[in-house]
Amino acid sequence: MHDHDFQPDSEGTLADRVTDMLARQIRSGAYPVNARLPTEKIMTEEYGVSRTVVREAIARLKSEGLVETRQGSGTVVLPRGASDAFRLGKPDEDLARGVLRILELRRGIEAEMAALAAERRTAQQMALINRALINIDNAVSAGGDGVEEDLAFHLAIARATDNPHYAELLGMLTRALRDAIRVTRGNEARQAALAEDVRAEHEAIRWAIEHRDVQAARVAAFRHMQSTAQRIENVDPGYWKGASSAAARRLARTRLAATIRGTADPADS
Repeated sequence: MHDHDFQPDSEGTLADRVTDMLARQIRSGAYPVNARLPTEKIMTEEYGVSRTVVREAIARLKSEGLVETRQGSGTVVLPRGASDAFRLGKPDEDLARGVLRILELRRGIEAEMAALAAERRTAQQMALINRALINIDNAVSAGGDGVEEDLAFHLAIARATDNPHYAELLGMLTRALRDAIRVTRGNEARQAALAEDVRAEHEAIRWAIEHRDVQAARVAAFRHMQSTAQRIENVDPGYWKGASSAAARRLARTRLAATIRGTADPADS
């Protein structure tokens, strides 16, 4: 296969298409249980895509409980039913409502996560949170969308809770969170005022954690999720087209592994 076989369209990205193709091959038995998938190098050459695309596809297959990475064995196909799975709702024709449901799910998680980080964070963890926030600004200034950097900010806070389940949970939710952040940041980037609001909300969370103000951290994170939802509710209908539509639709059909495999560091997911 070559590059033109995997050009992105309105229904998804290169990673979507590679993921779907590999998932079909696994489910059809082309890759049987315990079989190893081809190496990254082989897949990049065969499909004509970058290593980043291949890694994203593998991460998605992991989140669906189809494969796991074993030291010394590469990426291995799992038996069906080896990991329980949780599906984020049913596909919703109202794309805005689908994103809002993800934000409702995040609201309570993020609020308590920030509160625990404010109570327990170490100096080193605080430095990582600060750096993650700076990285968002740097990415946007360089012309990027800041999605990966935004996710890294929330993961840094998760690790600062000193409760590994928060980092594991966000690792499990990584694909859904990435799509939710992509949709919301894409909307916010369309207006400078909205982008500045987001920046201020992130800073409020960071400040509260740095000053060990548990209640302020909880409130700031909760308000950030509320404000993000309000921005989505107020977006014009024309926004829900193209890449935004594809990301929103993925939110409704993502399978999330209920058993965490190899997600000690969610940033690798």
